[in-house]
Amino acid sequence: MIHEYQVVGRHVPTERDASPKIFRMRLFAQTPIHAKSRFWYFLSKINKMKKATGEILNVTEIFEDKPQKVKNFGVFIRYNSRSGTHNIYKEYRDLTRCGAIAQMYDEMASRHSAREQSIHIIDIKEIAAGLTRRTNTKQFHDSKIKFPLTHRIQKTNSTFVANRPTTFFC
Repeated sequence: MIHEYQVVGRHVPTERDASPKIFRMRLFAQTPIHAKSRFWYFLSKINKMKKATGEILNVTEIFEDKPQKVKNFGVFIRYNSRSGTHNIYKEYRDLTRCGAIAQMYDEMASRHSAREQSIHIIDIKEIAAGLTRRTNTKQFHDSKIKFPLTHRIQKTNSTFVANRPTTFFC
């Protein structure tokens, strides 16, 4: 299960720098420990800092404002494949940001054989229905959309019945 965390950290205060710059990141991870690990991974790439010379000030889980409303999410990611590094924009329809990221991880693993460690989420935005780009997402924006249940078989109490089952019901 993927969760969204906000991790706040900084360099350990020294005599030279009594109040170091504070860094904040929103990360998707399974546990707060994984979130802290990803925080140090990304911070070491951005700034000349590592876990030994820094400290975590706060780790909080971020929850969705409206988890019952279906939303469209646009995800900008960067991942390493066998042939190189690629930037991708993908769209997902889900109730929460974490659900959309879970869909993204599943799709990247199935279509591109990309592992979670090689995927870097650059940005995730909730987008309006009119601004979606992908036809896979646009097909659900019809207000008169129907999901018919075809070829249903009614249950019978007995194992052996004299007539064939009817599979068409209005």
